[in-house]
Amino acid sequence: MVLAKAVPLLLIRGLSREQRHWGEFRPLLASRLTNPVLSYDFAGCGELHHQRSPCSISALRQSVRAQLQHAAEFNGRVHLVAISLGAMLAADWAAQFPAEVASITLINSSARPLSPFYQRLRWQNYPLLLRTLFSSANSRERIILQLTSAAASQHAGVLANWQLWQQQRPLSIGNALRQLYAASRFEVPPAPQCPTLLLSSQGDKLVSPQCSVALAQHWQVAHRQHPWAGHDLALDDADWLSTQLAAFIRQV
Repeated sequence: MVLAKAVPLLLIRGLSREQRHWGEFRPLLASRLTNPVLSYDFAGCGELHHQRSPCSISALRQSVRAQLQHAAEFNGRVHLVAISLGAMLAADWAAQFPAEVASITLINSSARPLSPFYQRLRWQNYPLLLRTLFSSANSRERIILQLTSAAASQHAGVLANWQLWQQQRPLSIGNALRQLYAASRFEVPPAPQCPTLLLSSQGDKLVSPQCSVALAQHWQVAHRQHPWAGHDLALDDADWLSTQLAAFIRQV
């Protein structure tokens, strides 16, 4: 008797990040599930940093989807787990190819017109974000850590890794701006036809957690909020996030 392959989980990172930024969260999640846990970069980041980032969420999504379709673990369906801009790719994927998506978990995401622009990217951070465009790679990564973590001082080793990765696979300013433009234009799609979980962080300094509240209410889906973590929930509390996800995946 041939056993059916388990549906894989695909992890998708956000703006200007690559798959290595999942850090310790990915192996921790894999240890709690029997499903394969995969991750890919979208065009312009990580292994694909030499490519030009598209200016639309659908094109960014397709750059990830094309890689999954060639994976040995892919059996026609996938659980999507995505953060920030990556969550927009996942929502678009579920809307355009519903038969492929077994479930989606969206972390600290947002969409027009449910939330105003100053919640989707908090206006207090505009000067810092502008500074990243003209900073060295090391300074840029330090600023990003300050913006995305509620415990930045505890992640000195993580910062060193991020700075090294930027040297190895540099993100161009043009690609960062194209990704930011794609995110700014993303409009909420219809509610997914698959099981859906929204997660947000009360301590998110980059995107207001109210954006996840608004999306959950609009779609009428489950929403859980971490009490103190920052935007990069996988960094700040990998244990909490993997626990929530493992429980959700087991019940769908």
